[in-house]
Formats: sequence, C-alpha cells, structure tokens
Amino acid sequence: MILEIILIFIAFIVWLCSDYLFHDPLKNYSKTSIPLLKNSFNLVRMNPVELFQFVRNCANKYQKSYQHSFFGAFFVYNVIRAKDAEKILGSSKLLKKGRAYQYLHSFLKTGLLTSEGTKWHQRRRMLTPAFHFNILKEFCEIFKEESEKLIQQLKPLSGKEIDIIPISTQFTLNTVCESAMGIKLSDLGNDGKIYRNNIYEIGSLLVSRMTKPWLFSDFAYSLFGTKKRLDEILKPIHEFTQSIINKRRIDFLTKRNTIEEESKPEDENENIYLRSKKKRAAMMDTLLQAQSEGLIDDEGIIEETDTFTFEGHDTTSAGMTFTLLLLAHNQDVQEKLFQEIQEVTADRDELTMDDLNKMNYMERVLKESLRVYPPVPYISRTITEDFEHDGALYPKGSYVQILIYDIHRDPEYFPDPERFDPDRFLPENCENRHNYAFVGFSAGMRNCIGQRFAMLELKIMLAHVIKNFKVLPVTKREDLVFKADLVLRTVDPVKMKFLLRT
Repeated sequence: MILEIILIFIAFIVWLCSDYLFHDPLKNYSKTSIPLLKNSFNLVRMNPVELFQFVRNCANKYQKSYQHSFFGAFFVYNVIRAKDAEKILGSSKLLKKGRAYQYLHSFLKTGLLTSEGTKWHQRRRMLTPAFHFNILKEFCEIFKEESEKLIQQLKPLSGKEIDIIPISTQFTLNTVCESAMGIKLSDLGNDGKIYRNNIYEIGSLLVSRMTKPWLFSDFAYSLFGTKKRLDEILKPIHEFTQSIINKRRIDFLTKRNTIEEESKPEDENENIYLRSKKKRAAMMDTLLQAQSEGLIDDEGIIEETDTFTFEGHDTTSAGMTFTLLLLAHNQDVQEKLFQEIQEVTADRDELTMDDLNKMNYMERVLKESLRVYPPVPYISRTITEDFEHDGALYPKGSYVQILIYDIHRDPEYFPDPERFDPDRFLPENCENRHNYAFVGFSAGMRNCIGQRFAMLELKIMLAHVIKNFKVLPVTKREDLVFKADLVLRTVDPVKMKFLLRT
C-alpha cells in the first residue's frame, strides 16, 4: 500500500510537469478545434463502471473526436465520429493495435487479433479460406443442431424469469468449438463452464491494469500487480484450448492416414496436402494442414485456437444477449420478425440457407442491435508514423481509440440514437449514410474475419427462438449498467422470459 501511494505521487508529479517534460502534439497547431482533455489522474481510482461512464460523458460533452493526455506520458486520440474513424480504419498503414492489446499477450499471445506486420498478413491470408461461404454452409447444420438444443433447454423454463447471459455463452461456446474447432464439448468431458467464468475475471484484471500507469511495465505488474492471480485463471483456460487441439489433432492424423491408405496418388512424390488445397477446410483443420506444410508451428496453433475460442464465443454471446433483450422490449419488431420467419419457412421445420437469405428484416434487426449495443465497444490503434488529421499532428507512438459505442450514437446519422429501429438499415436509409457510421465488425483491412460466421450463427439461433417463443422483458433497458471490459458487459444479470408459442 505504501509503495502504491509513492508511485501514485510520482505519477501525479509527472502529470503536473507534463507541459515541460513532454511534447504536446497540439502546441504547433493552434488553429485546431480538437478538444484536449489533460486531467487523467482521476482515472486511476475509477472502477470499471465509472470508467465506462466517463468515456460516454466525454463523448456527450465534446460532441466531436477529442484528445486525451495521460499523465503527459502519451496521447490518445478518441474517435467518436465516422469521418475520423475512416481516416484510421481505412488506412493501409495504421494497422498496429494499441497499447491495450499488449496486455492480452499473456492470454492470447500474438494471434490474429494482437499480431502485426508480416505475421498478421500471413495469418490473415492463411485463415481467410476457413470462413469462405461454402464452409459456412456446412456449419449451418451445426448451428441448427445447437439451436434445437437451446430450444429444448428453454422449454422447461417457459414463463419463468431467467438470466440469458450464461445460456448465451454456453450456446456460442458450443457452436464455435464444434464448427470452427471441429470438437464437441461433450467429447472433452465438460461444458466449458470454468473457461467461461474465468474469461469474465480476465477482463476485470486487464482493465484495472490499463488505468494504472505504474503497472504498464511487465516487471512492475509482476511485482505490484495481480499477475499471480491472472496466471492462476489463465492456466485452466489454456488447458481447455490445449485439450481442443490435442483431440482434433488425433482426429486429423487418423483421417490423413485413412486417405493415404485409400487413395494413393499416381505420382508418389505428389504431396497429398497440395492436392487437397482445392477443398476448403474448417479453421482447426486449416491450421493443422498448414503445420504439415511448415507454415505454422505448435505455438502458432495455440495462439489462434485461444484467439478464436475467445473471440468466436464471447462477442457473439453479447450479440445474442442484447438482440433478445431489444426484441423483448420491442414487441412490434418481434412480431414482424416472427411473421417473416413464418412466411419464408411456410411452417416448415427445416431451415435452409435460401430461407436465411430471404430474411431481410432479420438482417436489419441484427444490424440495429449491433448498432445499439456493439459487442466490442471500442478498438485501438498505434500511430506507427507521424499522422496529421484535422489540423493536428499525432507523432509516431501516439494511440487512437475508435469508440464504436459512441460512433453508433452519432445523431447526424442515427437520430434519436437510443431508439431501436431496424428500418434504419433499409437500403434507402443507408444510401447517403457514411460508410464508417456503422462499424459493428470494425472496418478496413483489420475488420472481423468471422463476421459472416457470427451473423449466420445469430440468424439461425434467432429463427429458432422466435419461431418457438415469445420473448418478454424483465430487465429494463434503463436499468442496464455497463462496465469497461474486453467486450460489452453488464454488471447485473440480463433477465427475460420465454413464453412458449402455441
């Protein structure tokens, strides 16, 4: 405690002297109208709820993208407008993730989410075919099977108040493991509960570190921070993803040996994997095949498995949770969606890709839900070369935060932004809207590789749930209390009722 007080005092002195010790990138641009917020000392005492609200308050106060000086040591450009987001996300040079992502290295190391440079380009190129349309069509059966299980899980709970969050996280973890990873959780002997619970604590620990400058260095974090606790909860998480790799590797090698025995190539020197490249494979098989060709090692497979297991379930779970909540509070939208599902499927139990492609209203419902409650409320970039924008110079080493939550609430493009209205995404309403006003899956070269995967999963889930249940509200929207985290999370459970349709 005494050491922490001393470090806070030192940080306070540095903050007071920042104008003398550090260069203010706005000094030589007196004509700029970008607001500059210098008082950062209060951030170190904020809890995650206060931090989330602080960022929202800044957006409401300035009504434009603004700059934040953190103890004079570094500067962050906070983007809350579409035109400014385009300058960053649309750049082919500003691809390096921000400082916050460095703290994820102990969890995800340098997989597709956190890597940069040549490594990121190679991994992106390697994994993109795993999310091709033809592969997603094969995942449809898995999504439908898991959705049916979800319906059976909800039926005994008809009319009762339930917290949807643990149900949605279990559903999305099941689907990503069985589709992208090719493994049923039941085959591993668990339902991933420990994994899901530990993910929540990881977010809290990392957010706490981000607001304490004396914990920025790994050495200081090991000495004075919560690294010991972080390592404790990461151990079962990494064991879980390693068990997925081990199980799938056995299946992959067995399948390979069978193919080699049953189908000898005419040319004995022909590599079986070169011949099979024309056939696209799911993500885990893509990684294992790449390893057999020397394109990735064990460490790389672990990185991507950790990354996609986390990203593929946690963000989609948030999307599922808030879409159902918004439908519960907008019965007219829910009824219109129900009618579309009935008309397209013509009362058939079987759901096809053609059916999903015809559900235009469902597409708009999901996009509007992702606008109101984006599962990833912010992303960040590091300025890797001097960057000038809107009359200000941001030197190499500065940071940019793209505040998606606030960009989606720009009244210029979304009047009455808190109102849930799927018709915002009618073609005629999107025609003159800025391309970066809606960035639910990010945008530019580092957009979400799994966005079509997530949308397909959400569509199939929604078709099953709305066809079988009428969703009724319990938790009020105005009672939602969000906290700063890796994804959009609430402090309290999100409750609703599922009333079985007759």
